[in-house]
Amino acid sequence: MPDPEVQLLRHTVATLAYRAGKALRDAPPAFAEFQATAGTRSPVRILAHMGDLFDWALQLADGKPVWQDSTPLPWTEEVARFFGALEAFDRRLASGAPLGYPAGRLFQGPVADALTHTGQLTLLRRIFGQPVRGENYFKADIEAGKAGREQAAPRVEFD
Repeated sequence: MPDPEVQLLRHTVATLAYRAGKALRDAPPAFAEFQATAGTRSPVRILAHMGDLFDWALQLADGKPVWQDSTPLPWTEEVARFFGALEAFDRRLASGAPLGYPAGRLFQGPVADALTHTGQLTLLRRIFGQPVRGENYFKADIEAGKAGREQAAPRVEFD
């Protein structure tokens, strides 16, 4: 029987993929380097950090607390890198292999941080003048195992 904590973590990863996908979808090219104020991280830097979080999460899942800061790639490559890292982490969780750290610790570190950064990207889209439509996420088609860039269409959006 699957570990319920791992199953919830996988559902959280799928939720992150859905919400991040919405924040990143159709972002204009200039959005990548946008800064709300001087000295704040640009969206491409935030996204690079999010990719780093899931590279780290994969290492933690294997019991290796290895962190590495990456230099941001061009926007489309960074989007692909993020979703690739997210999918790799989800595959590792789905494998059933023992985790190097408890699922709750994996959630409280890299996953929760990435959820926060997804909110930042969504806010930056609004400030940039390209807002993401709100949604009743309770009704969204989100399921464990769907951690890639391709996500279901929104069901109940609102302004």
